Amino acid sequence: MKKAILATKVGMTQIFNEDGAAIPVTVLQAGPCVVTQVKTQDNDGYSAVQVGFGEKREKLVNKPMKGQFEKAGVSYKRYLKEFKFDDAESYALGQEIKADIFEAGDKIDATAISKGKGFQGAIKRHNQSRGPMAHGSKYHRHAGSNGSCSDPSKVFKGKKMPGHMGHKQITIQNLEIVRVDGENNLLLVKGAVPGPKKSLVTIKETVKTIK
Repeated sequence: MKKAILATKVGMTQIFNEDGAAIPVTVLQAGPCVVTQVKTQDNDGYSAVQVGFGEKREKLVNKPMKGQFEKAGVSYKRYLKEFKFDDAESYALGQEIKADIFEAGDKIDATAISKGKGFQGAIKRHNQSRGPMAHGSKYHRHAGSNGSCSDPSKVFKGKKMPGHMGHKQITIQNLEIVRVDGENNLLLVKGAVPGPKKSLVTIKETVKTIK
């Protein structure tokens, strides 16, 4: 992996291409991120770069993290993330990573926590079908039978039932970057990206696999 950055979701809008066609895009505030630590094969057993993103008040930072930020010579950061770059050794403490590392047309994978929707029934949560809506029906939006009488006398693990929906880590692959605003560190990504507004999004270049 050569390109990766942390971003926050600004929202969705649309832009128009040269042919006049509307393209739905998600606007991401990508960086600037700073390198807070460089992991090496000799010291840590693997190569990686730890980056920080977003500002944090001093009173919310504990002593060990304060020492790490001060050693790197950077301000206190809210989010920390490690990326296993191919050239991790070439990065220096305090180095900035901005949105202009990407270009229009690049393919990326976006990872974020999806919107939480609370407790939902089986129809909304798992797209199950409803029962008969006539007056004589004993159920309408109920999940139906859960088990098989005395044998096996239990509900199998993993059965799709009502419960907490959303608030899970979701990764959308092969999204296309439509436009890059390097001056304001904005990425315009075609389509939807998981999560609510202001949520943290991890952006990585899509790694092409050879089959």
